[in-house]
Amino acid sequence: MTASHLQPFTFPREYYFPPFFSRQPNTITYTAQCEKWSKLILDYCRAKRIWRLSLVDAVEGELFWNKPLNRRLSLPDAREIIDVMKSKEGRAEWLSKERNTALIYWRNPEEWAAVIAEWVEETAQKGVVLTVYELTEGDLSASQEFHGMDAEVLQKALGVLVKRGKAQVFGSEDQQGVKFF
Repeated sequence: MTASHLQPFTFPREYYFPPFFSRQPNTITYTAQCEKWSKLILDYCRAKRIWRLSLVDAVEGELFWNKPLNRRLSLPDAREIIDVMKSKEGRAEWLSKERNTALIYWRNPEEWAAVIAEWVEETAQKGVVLTVYELTEGDLSASQEFHGMDAEVLQKALGVLVKRGKAQVFGSEDQQGVKFF
């Protein structure tokens, strides 16, 4: 999808409430705060088609910094929320032990595998060999939500299809092909 296909994003009402940007001391309130931040991050990344979220960059951007309110989520608090998304929901995965960048799963790899498998069925791609590039960047997939997918997320989704016996991945890392069954 091109930039013109990006969905417009409307921030939820909590985003305009200054305490939303400060870690809440009460456990129940903090749990609710983490759930709202998690939903916001997932919705934002989906609308903006962000697969890899650099927290160092994100705390400087609109996701974690409400400039009109002059309120910003701190980097340690953003890391904590991603930790919650990873451990409780399986919706994030750190890419390094430094915890600066995470894969954000608005759909997890199993869900992406199902989306890709459905597309394979609908477009009669069974038995056809496609390059990974054709799958995520080709004209056939241009209207699909997985178009432009991060290579690491795609590999995880294809891994699910391989385990289910619905695909075979072959070739070298930079020139992989996929055959769907």
